[in-house]
Amino acid sequence: MIARIAKSVLLVQLGIIAALFLAIEKFWLTESPFTSLLLATAAVVSVRALITANTFMLSLPYEGGGSHTRRLAAAENAMLFLQEFGASLLCSSVGLPFRQFDKRVFADSTALPVLLIHGYGCNSGYWYQMSKALQQARITHYALDMEPVLSSIDSYVSLIEAAVQRVRAETGSAKVVIVAHSMGGLAARAYLRDVGGASVAKIITLGTPHHGTTLANFGIGINCGEMNWVGRAEEGPDSRWLHLLEAAEDKQLRHLIVSIYSHHDNIVSPQRSSHLPFARNIAVDAIGHVALAFSPDIQARVIEEINKAGNETSSLPPSVTSLQAYQERQRSA
Repeated sequence: MIARIAKSVLLVQLGIIAALFLAIEKFWLTESPFTSLLLATAAVVSVRALITANTFMLSLPYEGGGSHTRRLAAAENAMLFLQEFGASLLCSSVGLPFRQFDKRVFADSTALPVLLIHGYGCNSGYWYQMSKALQQARITHYALDMEPVLSSIDSYVSLIEAAVQRVRAETGSAKVVIVAHSMGGLAARAYLRDVGGASVAKIITLGTPHHGTTLANFGIGINCGEMNWVGRAEEGPDSRWLHLLEAAEDKQLRHLIVSIYSHHDNIVSPQRSSHLPFARNIAVDAIGHVALAFSPDIQARVIEEINKAGNETSSLPPSVTSLQAYQERQRSA
């Protein structure tokens, strides 16, 4: 569904460029058709840039949130914006409409297999740049498309469980590593809550609003309401769904989670919302929300965590009872 929507939006933008081109050619009388096309394209790209700029403006009052957060210089802010805008442009115009994929398998991989879970309003195409890095590292990885798009985050648990068991069955691995972006990290936590950690070696979340985000109030769908934030981040999550998730979680399983996030995220607002107690938190600077999976530095960190997962042994027993309880609920549903 997201691929169809992304293709439709792209066609609309191309249609607007064509209409502007004809209007410029007829009324402005530019020196060449190339100049007219350049001006028409620049107009549409400028609107796209304004949309990205607006997310930074909306998140600006909540940037960082502590004395430890480094204030960026003007040149760094400009680069932050350009990288996020470029990643957003590539994601919506290339990744989502044309780069969906199911799996990339390497028989000689020495790492645990990976399941990639996208965030709100995306599909597996979001991961196409991360997939290139994983392919270079010869890491087997699968991707999941979470639909219905505007459904409750809880409804994705069964999709994740089916995907995890598929990866285990097809690779012969007892455990998998989950890499999840944004809302996908909340879906992964809901999976841990319901199913347990028997099949998971590690969950790596990228820019996940673990305590909600103010920008969710501008979105649509049940899942947006579930990850909204309206109060003070240091006092915990504000949406009812986040409260219930926090209360129902086995905090011992948080040792499986590594939360990687940016102090300058333009979608997770406040950015400290991504800091998850009892998990391992890795904060970075000067990377935007969409750009997290496009950043070579973040890709390298993710691959490092995946490789380490194969050597790390848990000090806690797997939640077999949680898995059995989940399977019983599925059979009786």
